[in-house]
Amino acid sequence: MAVASGIAVANIYYNQPMLGIIEKDLGQTSVTGLIPTATQLGYALGLFFLLPLGDIVHRRKLIIGQFVILAAALAIAAIAPSAWFLVGASLLVGASATVAQQIVPFAATLATPERRGSTIGTVMAGVLSGILFSRTLSGFVGEHAGWREMFWISVPLALMAAVLMFFSLPDHRPTSRMYYRNALISLAHLWRGQRQLRSASLMQAALFGSFTAFWTILAFYLQTPRFNLGADVAGLFGIVGAVGVFAAPLAGRMADRRGPHFVVSAGVVLTLLSWVIFGVWGSLAALVIGVIVLDFGVQSTLVSNQHIVYALDPEARSRLNTIFMTAMFLGGAAGAALATFAWGHAGWAGVSLLGALLALLALVIRLLDRRVAVAVAAGK
Repeated sequence: MAVASGIAVANIYYNQPMLGIIEKDLGQTSVTGLIPTATQLGYALGLFFLLPLGDIVHRRKLIIGQFVILAAALAIAAIAPSAWFLVGASLLVGASATVAQQIVPFAATLATPERRGSTIGTVMAGVLSGILFSRTLSGFVGEHAGWREMFWISVPLALMAAVLMFFSLPDHRPTSRMYYRNALISLAHLWRGQRQLRSASLMQAALFGSFTAFWTILAFYLQTPRFNLGADVAGLFGIVGAVGVFAAPLAGRMADRRGPHFVVSAGVVLTLLSWVIFGVWGSLAALVIGVIVLDFGVQSTLVSNQHIVYALDPEARSRLNTIFMTAMFLGGAAGAALATFAWGHAGWAGVSLLGALLALLALVIRLLDRRVAVAVAAGK
């Protein structure tokens, strides 16, 4: 499940190191910058409209079918004749790649309560590996073969994941018999009735916006005369950030032992610290150190927030994940769009300020949530 999740989620990040190459091939500079935004937005839409199906249909068939659709969407992206066409294809790729988030709550459902944190952490380590190594792979392939070839390579990978899930996943009956329309309506009730869901979702949206801001602009920043480096080097930063892979299972085990709220607070602080490093210490070494801190902070917080959310209602895990991940990737889409604007008007300094402000917003949400929790515990 970890491997399949990584293969799926990788597809929404392949374009980031290749944006400069795509721009040279297709032109339309302003449109090219919308490609990662469209991918993140497609992912958010897919999370909202597809993820609730996990509670009401056969999950194994759903996951396999979604991988097949993902392969078709990737083929469409590979033949894109223009930047606008690729933006539309990226929307489809993002929506179908949400199969990764069908797998994560499935793993949480199969795990025992005392091992739920470590189980989520293991699967999320696969997700993080896909996020990080996707940039390394696409940066290398894009630089030496071309961006279209990267999308063609990803087609058989998606089909391979479908086969892997066919032979690996157990049969599992739906946890709810409600209709799809009612499942969508119930999202509003879950949002209003679960304070911890709201705070975790908003916090992760801000953090993922910060995370996406960095990765959206990195390739452009490295191409400037300050560094004069290509897409392959931008992709190598995925390997540097791979230390964050260890954060997911570690955060999961720590959440099982000390509670997820402690890990959430630590992750938010680390994310803010990473942008201080990026902004104050402007060098290649700062980028290397900062990306390790950034990935460790964001992924630790993600796993711990998921631990909190999945414990709220065992029969509604897919719908809870719908709300949580939709908010997160809407934050990611906003982060990518704002970062493109900040880069165009204020350069790397503007991007660093944006990333720090988003991390600071997450910290404020965390502190307010803690204050409310204390008040509730005191009976006020």
